[in-house]
Amino acid sequence: MTMSNQPRLMNRFDLTKRLLAKLTHEEAVIGGIGFTNFDLWAAERRPQNFYMLGSMGLAVPIALGVAIAQPRRRVYALEGDGSLLMELGVLGTVAARKPENLTIVIWDNGAYQITGGQPTTTASVVDLVAVARASGIARANWARDPADFEALVEQALAEKGPTFIAAKIDDKPAVATTHRDPQFLRETFMRGIGTRPDQLRGA
Repeated sequence: MTMSNQPRLMNRFDLTKRLLAKLTHEEAVIGGIGFTNFDLWAAERRPQNFYMLGSMGLAVPIALGVAIAQPRRRVYALEGDGSLLMELGVLGTVAARKPENLTIVIWDNGAYQITGGQPTTTASVVDLVAVARASGIARANWARDPADFEALVEQALAEKGPTFIAAKIDDKPAVATTHRDPQFLRETFMRGIGTRPDQLRGA
């Protein structure tokens, strides 16, 4: 990525809302820890959303598991740059498994924002789209602006994946805080994707 084609700096909450507005068939969305799932919670509390608590780097592995288990359901992993850097090996696993229904969305602000804004290596030397391509995910792109982000989401919904979309975002904090009850979040999501039918509630 050269200076001449740097993507526009965007806002995570705005892009999250734009993404969810495109999801009309009970697609699963896995929100990584911190501000990523805080903004997912604030944008729309769908039962098909899973909000991670305290499991840094595991949004993509969890989303991959859901995509493999439910191949007819589109699955989106929302993750921050710092979290993905902790679990880069998962990109090769995704490329090897080739889940056609999985899209990875990376919010890259170049910082561990929730812990004080310490810079990540994406602020200086690491290009996550280049890493994804080198890992074997051919359909990996930077979103240039909000309209381009929406177009990439629509393409991911219409075509076979895996797909990797990265967006450079600003340093705005999340607009809300996720409800922090792991059992509630787990049970709601399991019912949302049909693995915990209401009739099994007492089981």
